Amino acid sequence: MTDRSDKARVNHAIVLRTERLTPHMIRVVLGGAGLADFHAGAFTDHYVKLIFPRPGVEYPVPLDMAAVRRELPREQWPRLRSYTVRAWDAARRELTIDFVYHGDEGLAGPWAAAARPGDEIMFLGPGGAYAPGREADWHLLVGDESALPAIAASLERLPAGVPAQVFVEVAGPEEEQPLATAAAAEIVWVHRGPRTVGAALVEAVRALEFPPGAVQAFVHGEAAFVRQLRHLLRFDRGVAREQLSISGYWRLGTDDEGWRAIKADWNRRIEEEEVSLVA
Repeated sequence: MTDRSDKARVNHAIVLRTERLTPHMIRVVLGGAGLADFHAGAFTDHYVKLIFPRPGVEYPVPLDMAAVRRELPREQWPRLRSYTVRAWDAARRELTIDFVYHGDEGLAGPWAAAARPGDEIMFLGPGGAYAPGREADWHLLVGDESALPAIAASLERLPAGVPAQVFVEVAGPEEEQPLATAAAAEIVWVHRGPRTVGAALVEAVRALEFPPGAVQAFVHGEAAFVRQLRHLLRFDRGVAREQLSISGYWRLGTDDEGWRAIKADWNRRIEEEEVSLVA
């Protein structure tokens, strides 16, 4: 696991360059001297929490989030947005983050769309817990756009020839992007169209004929479909809990702060439900 002090450290970075990968995916590459002490790479789901100060609020310099939470009312705390590390180049000290962009909606997406070289950003992290293990006979990687950076990083980490079944849900064919891997991966792009996020993805995974052997699964994205797939994998397919990395990155109709406020209770209720089904 990532050291707690790393997750609490405020990092400072500058924008080096940006790239529009698809109509709704923007890549931002960060760098600068502020990343001299940044470390990542053990996991393929490393994430950082971008810090967006609230206008008109004075914060301690250097920024100390513990002091902010201790001394300021909650409504003045900076807003945080969690994003997966798409890539970390330690030699170049370059951190790559891919942003889902929906126009003026949200906070981080519009920031990424407007970002220019030299712009500054602060963030906490990294955190992380998952990387594809060598003990599995095959791998299952499932997610929506929010999980695509971690899925792409995981595919790059898989050894040559290792079997993998990959399902990625995006709005439509225009949102597909090249995914590099040496693994024997079957990559299925699931097009959402007008359907609810995750509905087509659940159907695709449910229809999969599981290969023989032990699976290690990574399933992340919108909380409602993640919950459905957790039940499918745990109880219909009999995948052991320790072979699952599964979590809701976000929840439809709730912003990042709102989801963080209820996520622990959401997970607790799922755990209780799981225990009752096993008993």
